[in-house]
Amino acid sequence: MQATVPMKAERLKVPGATIYYEVRGSGPVLLMMPGGPADAGAFRNIAGPLASDYTVVTYDPRGLSHSPLEGTLNDERIVEIFADDVHRLLIATAKEPAFVFASSGGATISLELVARHPEEVRTLVAHEPPSPVLQRDPARVRAEMTDIVQTYKSAGIGPTMQKFMAHTRIRQAPPPPPPGEPTPEMREGMAQMQRNMDFWFRHYFQAIADYEPDFDALKSGSTRIVPGVGDASRGELAHDGGLGLAKQLGTEAVVFPGAHGGFDTDAPEFAVRLREVLRDEPKRR
Repeated sequence: MQATVPMKAERLKVPGATIYYEVRGSGPVLLMMPGGPADAGAFRNIAGPLASDYTVVTYDPRGLSHSPLEGTLNDERIVEIFADDVHRLLIATAKEPAFVFASSGGATISLELVARHPEEVRTLVAHEPPSPVLQRDPARVRAEMTDIVQTYKSAGIGPTMQKFMAHTRIRQAPPPPPPGEPTPEMREGMAQMQRNMDFWFRHYFQAIADYEPDFDALKSGSTRIVPGVGDASRGELAHDGGLGLAKQLGTEAVVFPGAHGGFDTDAPEFAVRLREVLRDEPKRR
């Protein structure tokens, strides 16, 4: 059984929000960016295995879970705002250029982060960004994402998830709920996820659909960018996004264990592969 790794919970005041984040381990900073409605808990299974080599920083993006908004949010600038939050987290937690692992929509936001602040990130692993611009038919994918948002606002979560699953082509079913009567903690967790899903579909999802990375800045910047894909997600939209990012950058995508959420479902094996990728840095000029 894996030993429990001590965790320190912190909060960082940023313009318009307070960001909740967790710190584990020691060594160079490895900041992990969740996607969609996920929060710091998305990395609960992999943070411990990585904490022996890195100071692992995980966080709740603004508007999700323990990172409340303080005022209004400009939906059209969410990618830039979320990237700026991570920029401030890196200033607060890292004394030298950090490693960043980013998943799904977080991977999209990470491209804005390193385009604007390449000096803060030595290596970025962008795992399966779902951005339309990285797909073979960007206009169709963007139109589908816009329709998903409109469906949520007019018809609710049921029809929305049907369209979302068809859009993403995700084959891996979510785990069934545990048997028995849910505990108060489980009920609160489910309620929090519902609130996160609402924020995601009302504000965040369309911003990911509309965002187009600055590929010239990404290619000319000092950050080493490693696109990642899952070995069990071939044929899914986000896997195609990882391949599309590699094509845009003129590199090869690294294959990680598991599917889109392999860092959670296959955490020990994923951690081994991630260490290999982060250690395989070319000598810095």
